[in-house]
Amino acid sequence: MTQLDDVLHLVRRVLGDDLTGAYLHGSAVLDGLRPSSDLDVLVVARRRTTEDERRALTAGLMRLSGSQAVNGPARPVELSVVARDDISPWRYPPRCEFLYGEWLREDFERGVVPGPAATPDLAPLITMTLNGDTALLGPPAAEVLAPVPHEDLRRAIVAGVPDLLADLESDTRNVLLTLARIWTTLETGTIKSKDAAAAWALGLLPPEHRPALILAQAAYRGEQPDDWHALMPRAHALAAHLAAEIRDSADGAMP
Repeated sequence: MTQLDDVLHLVRRVLGDDLTGAYLHGSAVLDGLRPSSDLDVLVVARRRTTEDERRALTAGLMRLSGSQAVNGPARPVELSVVARDDISPWRYPPRCEFLYGEWLREDFERGVVPGPAATPDLAPLITMTLNGDTALLGPPAAEVLAPVPHEDLRRAIVAGVPDLLADLESDTRNVLLTLARIWTTLETGTIKSKDAAAAWALGLLPPEHRPALILAQAAYRGEQPDDWHALMPRAHALAAHLAAEIRDSADGAMP
C-alpha cells in the first residue's frame, strides 16, 4: 500500500459516509512531484468536523507523514478538510475545518489539534484542485467545488505575504519560491509550479537577486543541498524585492 493509499484509508475511516471526496492539488497536478514536494490533498466532507475527528486525523497523519513516519521517512503530507456547504457556493474568506502540515508537527506533539479557521489560502488551493481535476475519491472536483473569483484569488495570495516573510529564516527555499509564485500569479493570472514560477521570475530579476532564487530552484529539484549559510543575506534581499514586486502588482490592479 502506498503512502497516498494510507492517507485515504485514514480519511475514510475517520469521516465514513460523511466523506464527499478527496482531491490532489499542488505539485502533483502542476508539473509532478519533486524530491522535496509535499503530498497535497484536499478533503471535502458533507458536514463540519468534530474535535474527536480532528484529533484522530492528526494522530493518524503524524504516523504517515514526513521524516518521522512510523514506517520510515516519507513525503510530508499537507491535508486540508473543508465542509462542502462552507465553500460552495464560494464565499471569502473560506472556512477550513482542519489543516495538517509538517511545519506544525511541534504543535501537534504538544497536543494541539488544528481547529476550524477562516483560511484565505484555500483560494489558490481550490483553484489548483479545479484546474488539476484529479479526484482520488468521489466525484470530479467541478461537481463539488465552486470556482474562486479571480479577485478573491489575488487578495488571498497577497494576504499570505507577511506570514511568509516571517518564516524566511526557518524555511528559506519554500518562502522564496512561494513569493516568486505569488508574483507570477499576479502578473500572469495563472498558478504555476514553484519551479516554473522561479523560471519566470528569473527572467525579470536584477542580476544581484538571481543567485538566491537559482539556489532555491535547484534545491527544490534536488540538484543542490538546501544550504543557505553563504547566501542568507541575498535571500533576505531577494525576499524584500519580491515583496515589493508583489505589492506593486497588487496595487496596480486596484481600480
